[in-house]
Amino acid sequence: MILLRKNILRGLLLICLSTSLSGCFYWVRAYQTYLQMDEFDKYFATETVEEFGIIFKDPRLYSDDFISLSRLQPSLKITEVNGPRWRYWFRKVDQQDQIANPEVRFYFDLNFNHDQRLIRWEFSSLFLQIAPAEFLEASFRSLGGGKIDQQKRQLRANTDSIKKISSRLPQKDEVIRHLGAPLTIKQQADNEEYHYKFLLETRDIEPGYEDRAFSAVKLIFDKSSRELMKMSGRFAGLKISIDYRKYQADSKQLVVGLPVSVNKQGKLDG
Repeated sequence: MILLRKNILRGLLLICLSTSLSGCFYWVRAYQTYLQMDEFDKYFATETVEEFGIIFKDPRLYSDDFISLSRLQPSLKITEVNGPRWRYWFRKVDQQDQIANPEVRFYFDLNFNHDQRLIRWEFSSLFLQIAPAEFLEASFRSLGGGKIDQQKRQLRANTDSIKKISSRLPQKDEVIRHLGAPLTIKQQADNEEYHYKFLLETRDIEPGYEDRAFSAVKLIFDKSSRELMKMSGRFAGLKISIDYRKYQADSKQLVVGLPVSVNKQGKLDG
């Protein structure tokens, strides 16, 4: 009875979304993908070699959905035997928003089948320096049953049923070695905030959405242990925020923002 009631409520929400968004079917497909998270191992798989990849077994999202949600084109569109692959290059910039020297960059890859549906999402090895693969996998798993904040357009994950992560947290020296010096450092009583900025290599940005190409990344390190405690950032409209220590302590502090969390002025909620 509880499961039936839950499914009815979700069905009503899906109808409300589809009718209130004036034919924005990409929202419906995004919500269908979210519902799949409840049965993660049935609909998804993960793979880690150098990159971290999440595999979509029953894909719903189309390539055009990502353009509709983020208003941004990928850096590269590559034609492969199994279908298109889109790469999003993020390049570190300096105080003047110029490409930093030496260059630091990372990427996301979206792989689609011949029907243009998303079948694989990959995160490059450099990105894993600030968001280790174990935490990324746990974050995707914890989206099942997460709470949607429609006003802020955020999805707050539920980590109650997720196995605790025992992996070593990234150390500040390692992170700095890969990312280089930050734009700014904010000193607090027990920790330090390191701020970075990355620019998405893209083209044909719709007027009014130029700021979406910039990715503001905040890293918080513990002063005594030098461990990375928190990471937050926005990447082509997707906002990710992870409180590593509370996550390990079985907290509910992991938040993933929906791609449309960026408004037309390029500002984020939260």
